[in-house]
Amino acid sequence: MACFVPFNNRNLDISIFVFRPTVVHVDELLAGLKQFSLCTETLGCVQSSILQSIHGNMIIWFGAWLKRSSENKDSLTASLLSMLSNLSTKATLVDHTFFDAYAGESRDGSCAAKFCTGDTVSMSAAAFNGAGDVSDVSYACLALFKSSFHKMEGVRSGVCLKSQTNPSIASFYVWKSLQYCYSWILSSDQRKALLPYFESYSIDVKYDIFRVVYVGGDNEPKFQFFYPHQILEQTAGGESKDEGKLRHSASII
Repeated sequence: MACFVPFNNRNLDISIFVFRPTVVHVDELLAGLKQFSLCTETLGCVQSSILQSIHGNMIIWFGAWLKRSSENKDSLTASLLSMLSNLSTKATLVDHTFFDAYAGESRDGSCAAKFCTGDTVSMSAAAFNGAGDVSDVSYACLALFKSSFHKMEGVRSGVCLKSQTNPSIASFYVWKSLQYCYSWILSSDQRKALLPYFESYSIDVKYDIFRVVYVGGDNEPKFQFFYPHQILEQTAGGESKDEGKLRHSASII
């Protein structure tokens, strides 16, 4: 199976949930997120994937949804957060937001970034505050993306994303191999390239490399996922439940 991120926002909303594991072994967390992916299909998720940081302590759940109104997205987000409460003992929810894709490039001429389980992907994210028009930032990032993409040896495709709710942007790249990604990082300085364009902003730039560990449709798990109301029902019947809520910290995207 493959996951696709289109180069425009005509048909899909992109949601990203960022987790920081609080357990040493993340197998159960990943299994829970895989089952969560299955459950989101009943809410209209058309494709999903899980990305695990190669060197850092971060896991990203990616979901693509048919376009919907802001009110519907608020309701959807509330439902997703409720479902994710089952994983609160295994991870901290660092951030979550909806993104619009507004540009992209690919080596094969396709109009979407394609990635599969086992692929190497990278993401750079910039959150900013200060004077100026948000659209100026997104178009400046687009100019940098266009000027650098064809110089990036070993990259298959890339997408420019901007948050629908926060003053932040991101660039997402799919690589032929981890070695190509390392080579690009060692030969470039993303922060140095961005900062001259945003002198009127306070900007926080982050970068990470991920392995795609799951794409919706891969070897579907065989265990049961409990919604919060089901857990309450079981608790009333004498069975134990996990307590606690997902903890939120400062946004990184």
